[in-house]
Amino acid sequence: MGIFDRIKRVWNVFTHEETTQYKYQHMGTVSSYKPDRINFSRGNERSIVTSIYNRIAVDVAALDYRHVVVDKEHDNRYVEDANSKLNRVLNIEANKDQTSRALIKDIVMSLIDEGCIAVVPVDTTDDAFETNKYDILSLRTGKILEWYPDNIKVRVYNDRTGLFEDVTLRKDMVAIIENPFYQVMNAPNSTLQRLIRKLNLLDYVDEQSGSGKLDLIIQLPYVIKTPERRKQADMRRAEIESQLRGSKYGIAYTDGTEHITQLNRPVENNLLKQIEMLTSMLHSQLSIDETVMNGTADEKTMLNYMNGTIAPFACAITEEMTRKFLSVEAIDKGQRIVYFQELFKLLPISQIAELADKFTRNEIMSTNEFRQKLGLKPVKDPKADELRNKNINPDKGENFATTSGAEVKEAPNKETVEIQRKSEEGGEIQNG
Repeated sequence: MGIFDRIKRVWNVFTHEETTQYKYQHMGTVSSYKPDRINFSRGNERSIVTSIYNRIAVDVAALDYRHVVVDKEHDNRYVEDANSKLNRVLNIEANKDQTSRALIKDIVMSLIDEGCIAVVPVDTTDDAFETNKYDILSLRTGKILEWYPDNIKVRVYNDRTGLFEDVTLRKDMVAIIENPFYQVMNAPNSTLQRLIRKLNLLDYVDEQSGSGKLDLIIQLPYVIKTPERRKQADMRRAEIESQLRGSKYGIAYTDGTEHITQLNRPVENNLLKQIEMLTSMLHSQLSIDETVMNGTADEKTMLNYMNGTIAPFACAITEEMTRKFLSVEAIDKGQRIVYFQELFKLLPISQIAELADKFTRNEIMSTNEFRQKLGLKPVKDPKADELRNKNINPDKGENFATTSGAEVKEAPNKETVEIQRKSEEGGEIQNG
């Protein structure tokens, strides 16, 4: 393209005519904040446990989710990515407002908050009520309002109107995901709910302590039993309040016979100890070590956290999506929705290479099996599927046996080799 053609085609967002016309057009519902952002319920947003929610959601969203084809004859081995619109939804764009990772994070945050949520296919290539053969173009997280035998009522965000709307859908159309840690996090008397109540109570005590009240008891030099004495006492109290309110430094004076007792001193209770105990119990039940939250965990701690906390969430998401978003024919053909985890993310390249050598050399895993653990496609070389030590040459090795149970061929000894060499050269063979 020449310089004059580029000048003609240049475009600027501030000078475009259609852009300036948007100022005078009605573009739908307006909001000063992102309307589809999750809002926590039951006071969870006022508690520090949201840091745990966010950490779990971010780590689950960091996994790689794919619509793939597996080889059912080789223990559902990953073969290749499926050519479908669903793969774009899971890897690039979930809807017009969210990326794929943002959708997964939304799913996990809503799942922890509600206990059970629905993932709704909003846009599809065909009518989802008429057929089950369609491609999914966008997904949204929905809140389940009502349950029926074959249907559910879901509150989901409509990106065309900018409002949350209630729709009734069949159960086989939407992915209904339940929190795998429901009894720990969502049950009425679970560890997390008890911790939230204690934290809210501690916040209330802190607010009361910092409210600016003095909480004073004034002991007057006379007995207050008659209405006249009570009226006199109220006047005395109002006078002290007026002195404190009008004083620059909050100073008031009293009579020498009056005694003042201050009550807003720290109250001794075991609330903080209970919170520490519940926090420790929650971390142990969710396999979340304190070092995971502050970012100082080692490889073993992170591996335990990934397998004990993150993997159950990822399995619940992928298994339900496979069951609902893929037809029976597609599942029979080997299609799955799976997730890949970078198992060696915390290890340097030298240790990964050493592990690969040990696993293949000791005939624990084949080359393709190890590549599958890394999320790589298998190679088509037949030797990559053989369970044998690649460091031994089968043509020159001694007593080499194949993994298929073939007959063992004994290697010739040195004397036989020397005789054969001299025979081929035409040399004289001497006995003894």
